[in-house]
Amino acid sequence: MPAIPTSDRVKLPIDSATPGASPAVTIRAEAALGAFMLDGIPLARAMAISVGAYDAESLTLHAPLGPNINDKGCAFGGSLASVMTLAGWGLVKLAADTRGIDCDIYVQDSLVRYLAPVWQDFHATARLTHGDTLPGFFDALITRGKSRVRVRSVVALPDGVHAATLEARFVALAKR
Repeated sequence: MPAIPTSDRVKLPIDSATPGASPAVTIRAEAALGAFMLDGIPLARAMAISVGAYDAESLTLHAPLGPNINDKGCAFGGSLASVMTLAGWGLVKLAADTRGIDCDIYVQDSLVRYLAPVWQDFHATARLTHGDTLPGFFDALITRGKSRVRVRSVVALPDGVHAATLEARFVALAKR
Protein backbone atom coordinates (compact mmCIF):
# COMPACT_ATOMS: atom_id res chain seq x y z
CA MET A 1 0.00 0.00 0.00
CA PRO A 2 1.40 3.42 -0.81
CA ALA A 3 2.26 5.58 2.15
CA ILE A 4 -0.35 8.09 3.23
CA PRO A 5 1.06 11.61 2.94
CA THR A 6 1.90 13.12 6.32
CA SER A 7 -0.68 15.85 5.83
CA ASP A 8 -3.42 13.21 5.43
CA ARG A 9 -2.51 11.13 8.49
CA VAL A 10 -4.92 11.09 11.39
CA LYS A 11 -3.29 12.12 14.67
CA LEU A 12 -5.05 10.98 17.80
CA PRO A 13 -5.28 12.90 21.07
CA ILE A 14 -2.32 12.08 23.32
CA ASP A 15 -4.53 11.02 26.22
CA SER A 16 -7.01 8.85 24.31
CA ALA A 17 -5.56 5.56 25.57
CA THR A 18 -4.98 6.67 29.12
CA PRO A 19 -6.58 4.21 31.54
CA GLY A 20 -9.61 5.92 33.01
CA ALA A 21 -9.85 8.41 30.14
CA SER A 22 -13.27 9.86 29.58
CA PRO A 23 -15.57 7.95 27.20
CA ALA A 24 -15.57 10.95 24.83
CA VAL A 25 -11.77 10.76 24.47
CA THR A 26 -11.88 7.02 23.80
CA ILE A 27 -14.64 7.48 21.22
CA ARG A 28 -12.50 10.08 19.40
CA ALA A 29 -9.57 7.64 19.25
CA GLU A 30 -11.81 4.86 17.93
CA ALA A 31 -13.38 7.18 15.34
CA ALA A 32 -9.98 8.43 14.17
CA LEU A 33 -8.68 4.88 13.69
CA GLY A 34 -11.86 3.88 11.84
CA ALA A 35 -11.55 6.86 9.50
CA PHE A 36 -7.85 6.17 8.93
CA MET A 37 -8.51 2.52 8.04
CA LEU A 38 -11.43 3.28 5.72
CA ASP A 39 -9.57 6.11 3.96
CA GLY A 40 -6.10 4.56 3.83
CA ILE A 41 -6.68 0.81 3.56
CA PRO A 42 -8.93 -0.09 0.61
CA LEU A 43 -9.36 -3.68 1.85
CA ALA A 44 -10.79 -2.44 5.17
CA ARG A 45 -13.30 -0.33 3.25
CA ALA A 46 -14.29 -3.25 0.97
CA MET A 47 -14.74 -5.48 4.03
CA ALA A 48 -16.83 -2.79 5.79
CA ILE A 49 -14.68 -3.03 8.93
CA SER A 50 -15.57 -0.79 11.85
CA VAL A 51 -13.95 -0.13 15.22
CA GLY A 52 -15.87 -1.66 18.09
CA ALA A 53 -13.97 -0.87 21.28
CA TYR A 54 -10.55 0.26 22.48
CA ASP A 55 -9.34 0.37 26.06
CA ALA A 56 -5.53 0.79 25.73
CA GLU A 57 -5.02 -2.96 26.26
CA SER A 58 -7.27 -4.36 23.55
CA LEU A 59 -8.90 -3.36 20.30
CA THR A 60 -12.00 -4.93 18.78
CA LEU A 61 -12.91 -4.58 15.12
CA HIS A 62 -16.28 -5.61 13.65
CA ALA A 63 -17.02 -6.98 10.18
CA PRO A 64 -20.38 -7.84 8.63
CA LEU A 65 -20.73 -11.26 7.03
CA GLY A 66 -22.13 -9.89 3.73
CA PRO A 67 -18.95 -8.55 2.09
CA ASN A 68 -16.85 -11.28 3.77
CA ILE A 69 -18.82 -14.37 2.77
CA ASN A 70 -17.42 -17.37 0.94
CA ASP A 71 -19.07 -19.84 -1.44
CA LYS A 72 -20.34 -21.94 1.51
CA GLY A 73 -22.19 -19.04 3.15
CA CYS A 74 -19.79 -18.57 6.05
CA ALA A 75 -16.99 -16.07 6.60
CA PHE A 76 -14.12 -16.27 4.12
CA GLY A 77 -10.89 -17.38 5.80
CA GLY A 78 -8.97 -14.51 4.23
CA SER A 79 -11.44 -12.05 5.77
CA LEU A 80 -11.00 -13.59 9.20
CA ALA A 81 -7.20 -13.34 8.85
CA SER A 82 -7.44 -9.76 7.58
CA VAL A 83 -9.69 -8.54 10.40
CA MET A 84 -7.47 -10.21 13.02
CA THR A 85 -4.34 -8.70 11.43
CA LEU A 86 -5.91 -5.24 11.25
CA ALA A 87 -7.00 -5.52 14.89
CA GLY A 88 -3.40 -6.24 15.91
CA TRP A 89 -2.02 -3.48 13.69
CA GLY A 90 -4.68 -1.06 14.96
CA LEU A 91 -3.86 -1.83 18.59
CA VAL A 92 -0.21 -0.94 18.02
CA LYS A 93 -1.11 2.12 15.89
CA LEU A 94 -3.46 3.53 18.53
CA ALA A 95 -0.82 3.00 21.21
CA ALA A 96 1.80 4.83 19.12
CA ASP A 97 -0.52 7.67 18.12
CA THR A 98 -1.73 8.26 21.67
CA ARG A 99 1.90 8.61 22.76
CA GLY A 100 2.66 11.01 19.92
CA ILE A 101 5.15 8.56 18.37
CA ASP A 102 5.39 8.79 14.58
CA CYS A 103 6.31 5.38 13.19
CA ASP A 104 5.45 2.91 10.46
CA ILE A 105 3.93 -0.35 11.69
CA TYR A 106 4.15 -3.60 9.75
CA VAL A 107 3.14 -7.18 10.39
CA GLN A 108 6.36 -9.19 10.34
CA ASP A 109 4.96 -12.69 10.57
CA SER A 110 1.83 -14.46 11.70
CA LEU A 111 0.23 -17.82 12.28
CA VAL A 112 -3.51 -18.22 11.73
CA ARG A 113 -5.61 -21.10 13.02
CA TYR A 114 -9.12 -21.68 11.67
CA LEU A 115 -11.07 -23.61 14.29
CA ALA A 116 -14.77 -23.30 13.36
CA PRO A 117 -16.89 -21.73 10.62
CA VAL A 118 -18.37 -18.29 11.27
CA TRP A 119 -21.98 -17.95 10.06
CA GLN A 120 -22.75 -14.40 11.20
CA ASP A 121 -21.23 -10.92 11.50
CA PHE A 122 -18.01 -11.23 13.46
CA HIS A 123 -15.45 -9.32 15.45
CA ALA A 124 -11.75 -9.73 16.18
CA THR A 125 -10.19 -8.68 19.47
CA ALA A 126 -6.43 -8.09 19.70
CA ARG A 127 -4.26 -7.96 22.82
CA LEU A 128 -0.52 -8.12 23.43
CA THR A 129 0.70 -11.61 24.18
CA HIS A 130 1.77 -12.48 27.71
CA GLY A 131 5.19 -11.04 28.48
CA ASP A 132 5.10 -8.20 25.93
CA THR A 133 4.42 -4.66 27.15
CA LEU A 134 3.77 -1.39 25.38
CA PRO A 135 6.23 0.56 27.58
CA GLY A 136 9.00 -1.94 26.69
CA PHE A 137 8.03 -1.84 23.03
CA PHE A 138 8.12 1.97 22.87
CA ASP A 139 11.31 2.23 24.95
CA ALA A 140 13.06 0.04 22.36
CA LEU A 141 11.52 2.02 19.49
CA ILE A 142 12.74 5.33 20.90
CA THR A 143 16.20 3.95 21.77
CA ARG A 144 16.90 1.86 18.67
CA GLY A 145 14.52 3.29 16.08
CA LYS A 146 12.78 -0.05 15.69
CA SER A 147 10.94 -2.50 17.88
CA ARG A 148 8.82 -5.65 17.81
CA VAL A 149 5.77 -6.72 19.76
CA ARG A 150 3.69 -9.91 19.73
CA VAL A 151 -0.09 -9.70 19.47
CA ARG A 152 -2.81 -12.33 19.69
CA SER A 153 -6.13 -11.74 17.92
CA VAL A 154 -9.22 -13.88 18.30
CA VAL A 155 -12.52 -14.21 16.44
CA ALA A 156 -14.98 -15.78 18.85
CA LEU A 157 -18.39 -17.27 18.15
CA PRO A 158 -21.43 -15.95 20.05
CA ASP A 159 -20.97 -18.72 22.66
CA GLY A 160 -17.35 -17.64 23.27
CA VAL A 161 -15.73 -20.56 21.44
CA HIS A 162 -12.79 -19.43 19.32
CA ALA A 163 -13.48 -19.64 15.59
CA ALA A 164 -10.05 -18.35 14.54
CA THR A 165 -6.86 -17.12 16.20
CA LEU A 166 -3.87 -15.18 14.97
CA GLU A 167 -0.47 -14.96 16.64
CA ALA A 168 1.51 -12.15 15.00
CA ARG A 169 4.63 -10.12 15.44
CA PHE A 170 4.42 -6.45 14.52
CA VAL A 171 7.43 -4.25 13.81
CA ALA A 172 7.53 -0.49 14.22
CA LEU A 173 10.14 1.68 12.54
CA ALA A 174 10.59 5.23 13.81
CA LYS A 175 10.29 7.94 11.21
CA ARG A 176 13.33 10.14 10.89
